[in-house]
Amino acid sequence: MSSHVRWLILIIVLTLFCIWVVLPETQGIHLDTDGDGKDDISLNVQQSLGLDLVGGLRVLLQSQLPPGSFSPEDLRTTANNVERRVNALGVGEATVQVQGNHRILVELPGVRDPQQAIETIQRTALLEFVDFSGLAGQAQQLVGQKILTTEQVLIQQQRQSPTAETTPEATAGAEPTAEATASAGDTSQIPTESQPLLNPATGQPFQTVMTGSGLQAAAARLSQGGRWEIQFELTPEGGKIFGPFTGARIGQPLAIVLDGVVLSAPTIEAQLDTGGVITGQFTEEEAKTLALQLRSGALPIPLEVISSETVGATLGQQSVNLSIRAGVIGVMIILAFMTINYRVPGIAASLGLLVFVLLNMAIFKFIPVTLTLPAIVGFLISIGSAVDGNILIFERMREELRAGKDVEAAVREGFSRAWNSIRDSNISTILISAVLFLFGQTPGASIVSGFAVTLALGLTLNLFTAIIVTRTFLHVLLTFLKRPAENRRWLMGV
Repeated sequence: MSSHVRWLILIIVLTLFCIWVVLPETQGIHLDTDGDGKDDISLNVQQSLGLDLVGGLRVLLQSQLPPGSFSPEDLRTTANNVERRVNALGVGEATVQVQGNHRILVELPGVRDPQQAIETIQRTALLEFVDFSGLAGQAQQLVGQKILTTEQVLIQQQRQSPTAETTPEATAGAEPTAEATASAGDTSQIPTESQPLLNPATGQPFQTVMTGSGLQAAAARLSQGGRWEIQFELTPEGGKIFGPFTGARIGQPLAIVLDGVVLSAPTIEAQLDTGGVITGQFTEEEAKTLALQLRSGALPIPLEVISSETVGATLGQQSVNLSIRAGVIGVMIILAFMTINYRVPGIAASLGLLVFVLLNMAIFKFIPVTLTLPAIVGFLISIGSAVDGNILIFERMREELRAGKDVEAAVREGFSRAWNSIRDSNISTILISAVLFLFGQTPGASIVSGFAVTLALGLTLNLFTAIIVTRTFLHVLLTFLKRPAENRRWLMGV
């Protein structure tokens, strides 16, 4: 009995914690332990709702290049990079799908700052490390200026000749071709707001050493001097290019260029084989946005916003309220059925089912899981699976009781013999949910991921509640009702 008491205490504590998390006014834990005005312990807890429940932003993007100048694969890659940026913004269940041969539709549920989201999605984020050797006296004067690089020229040539096999990433660190330098003077074809500057020493485009494709990771951080900067790590291929270059030019300036604009021109102080720091006059928001864009990759195709609109919840508040009411009524009917049909075990199962619902709702808010209509359906299906597990256990108990075994033995056999069936059925469905989740990673199919996540979470929790929680409640009830249950088998549902 001591083990059941320990489990009961743990279940009560866990239930109370879940109730606190589920409460609408709960936003998390924020503690300032040293009184400096900053939260030393911060834990955000908030419910994330999908576009069909809470509304959001719908953005239609179109390629700035004419159809036919890029391949369908380029458009799919651009859509994938847009989705990675959206997910990194903290927008759950975003829908990103290709429309036609030159448009991308993005739906962002619950977006608070539409303008920031649009700018983050739209920006091409072509990062270049540019050779400023021999410009020590002029390097800082070029900070904030738009310059022309060999990489920009090669990208423009590729867009004008879509059959070319050379990719922008493959040209990182390469010497400029004859065609690139010959066309350097014609900057009218480069899509910029002003004419970019050429290298004053040569009159040619600045030499690109490496592009952002050589980065493995990027994160914004606050330097010791109180300025925001981006720390980056190189891929092995990027290190092979960047390491020898920086090692041979210690003491010379190196420009960090984003979309043609010089962010900073620091002096190379050591050979950088694995990574370094991008400095500049960044605010916190600018540093985090830039790090996000670098992590998610540059957009192969420049995009422009054709239309953007704020949309309301497609279900409507009244429909949402009716859906919640239907779910509550359904759970109450299930609890009544279990109690009437199985009596004492049914009461234990009903308590276990309530704990199951609280655990799921708390996890949805704690992770958070974005709740859309498909995600709610996955949760409701998992409730049905939880009830099925209890029915398997109690029907096995009935068989043991009818065979003449006492209550304690029947309970033990019911749980032990039903466990294999519950485990195998739940695991098989969890594997199916994993396959659905993988298919849901395709742009435009993210709602499938929401269904798979809530279903898999519910089935996993069912393995705990059906065997541990329900058994603990049943043993506690039988502690007080064992003798009546032995004498009146109908209390056990027989």
